[in-house]
Amino acid sequence: MTPPDTPQTKRISRWVTFVNLATSIAALLVTCSLLIVVQFFSLRSALLDDVDVQAKITAENSAAALIFNDAKACQDTLRALSGSHSIEAASVFTHEMKVLASFEREGVPPVDVPPPQLVEAGYHFGFRNLHLVRRVEVGGQKTGMVVVRASLDGLYRRLVGYAGLTLAVSMASLVVAYLLVARMRRVVRKAEAHLDYLAHIDPVTGLPNRHAFNEQLRLAISKVEQFGGEVELLLLDLDNFKMVNDTLGHPAGDALLKLVGQRLVSGMRSSDLVCRTGGDEFAIILESFGARTEARGRVVAEKILNVLSTPFAIDSHDIYVTASIGSSVYPGDAPDLETLTRNADAAMYLAKERGKNTYEQFRSELDRRAQKRLSMETSLRKALERNELLLYYQPQVSIADGSIAGVEALLRWRHPELGILGPDEFIPIAEESGLIVPIGRWALFAACKQVAAWSAAGLGQMRLSVNLSARQTRDVHFVEDVIAALRQANMPPSQLELEITETILMDNLEVNVNLLNRLQTEGIKLSIDDFGTGYSSMAYLKRFTVDEVKIDRTFVRDIPGDRDDEAITTAIIAMAHSLGLWVVAEGVETQEQLAFLRNAGCDIAQGYLYSRPCPATDFENYLRKREEAAGAIESAA
Repeated sequence: MTPPDTPQTKRISRWVTFVNLATSIAALLVTCSLLIVVQFFSLRSALLDDVDVQAKITAENSAAALIFNDAKACQDTLRALSGSHSIEAASVFTHEMKVLASFEREGVPPVDVPPPQLVEAGYHFGFRNLHLVRRVEVGGQKTGMVVVRASLDGLYRRLVGYAGLTLAVSMASLVVAYLLVARMRRVVRKAEAHLDYLAHIDPVTGLPNRHAFNEQLRLAISKVEQFGGEVELLLLDLDNFKMVNDTLGHPAGDALLKLVGQRLVSGMRSSDLVCRTGGDEFAIILESFGARTEARGRVVAEKILNVLSTPFAIDSHDIYVTASIGSSVYPGDAPDLETLTRNADAAMYLAKERGKNTYEQFRSELDRRAQKRLSMETSLRKALERNELLLYYQPQVSIADGSIAGVEALLRWRHPELGILGPDEFIPIAEESGLIVPIGRWALFAACKQVAAWSAAGLGQMRLSVNLSARQTRDVHFVEDVIAALRQANMPPSQLELEITETILMDNLEVNVNLLNRLQTEGIKLSIDDFGTGYSSMAYLKRFTVDEVKIDRTFVRDIPGDRDDEAITTAIIAMAHSLGLWVVAEGVETQEQLAFLRNAGCDIAQGYLYSRPCPATDFENYLRKREEAAGAIESAA
């Protein structure tokens, strides 16, 4: 939002308008003056030509009279000049410069004997008159001359009329131009105001947008620098807002954003500013001069969480919305706008990590954490180039006969300083930065190549399980990459199983349905990972044509013994079997857990009971030992 016009800016605007108008008038006057001057010389030239023609005719008609010194004939010739309104007097002079005849209008003095300069020049313009001399020659001999005096009054009258008309037309043009310009300025101001509105106001919520937010936050910080006090910035992100867009459509999502904005504004002071900075994110600027804002920020955050707890009525649906809020204070937490925003953002993400629907105040350790994350991301970008990524493998064992049913490939990072890092320590960073796409591609190709090598070495046709991330499912080249990895390893599609979590499945329902259908068309197996921790809906199991579900380790950990976990595990196995799906239990660590799963009908177990995840060489040794043990049993039999 731009600041309103001040008296000073209005005065400047009026002064600029006056200067522009004065400049236009001055230019118009100069132009008119030039036109009048040009017209004056044009009229004067026309008058000279007219009088010269009259004098020439008179001279020719007076030639005989001069030879015979016939004054009466000359007088009759001069009388013909009365028909020319511009000529006021004329005389015919003999060769001796004596007046032979003259003509003058009433009240006008006669023509005097012309001075030598006039005779030499032929004519002379004065202020009021034009004097013109025309020699009379007969047979090449000078017999006299005709001198005519013409009045310039008619010329001036015509010139004044022309000047008046020119000025009138010019002024009319100026008025029309001024009206057009004024109208254009109004249109331009209206367009500028509209553009300013579009540049500073979010069209969905009617709140200030990110551009306006940056301006207002910068202004608030400058006030603190001048007058003291503090500015607290609250960043708010709606939790799981994407689900609304995916299930009810974008119009419903926009309506929800508008209602959220209205509720946020209704709970703020007039001095507080609520902005929508993009997507499902809002920002609130709290200014305080003299008192600390930290308590105020917490009160506002708690009020926001409480206000949002009431459902929103949209298209006959009651929509429940929660938010994660982070805050930071200037100058206590940050020395500038960029740091203040970054700190509030870090606090907001901490709130999300801690379960969402909560508020976090920035603390110094968050900055260290952010710096560590930045360092991890920078190192992770180089990990592929430096061959620091590696795959660990964990067997999936058939509960019925104890054979190796498959193997899951798990990512590890051999960090040059921190050692071996598990996926929980770097996969979230890879997801946020987009690095998960090239990392996932590398993992897929490497895992297929390794399993194909084990099969070629006679260690069994194991099914390979590879985890998918949300970013990979949105990669337009993902299916082509999977097919290329299989072909490069010369591995049948049915030997590859891709694991996807319930949350990722529901993240973009229609797109994921199409993706899974394409993968199954290619003959690739599909598994729902961490089943029971997300939506756990029979409806989506029916809609998604999957082959297997994996019971999350949180349900396996306390069985037998925990009645709830026992009931949930048994129900998942029964439900999956009723749909024709295989069931894998994760996190199996004890014989008691295995016995319970066997009795419940579970198909496959995976966990420390059989083997911890290990590098390819160790896993190969594990396979060979199993082969040797199986061979020894057969020999003994």
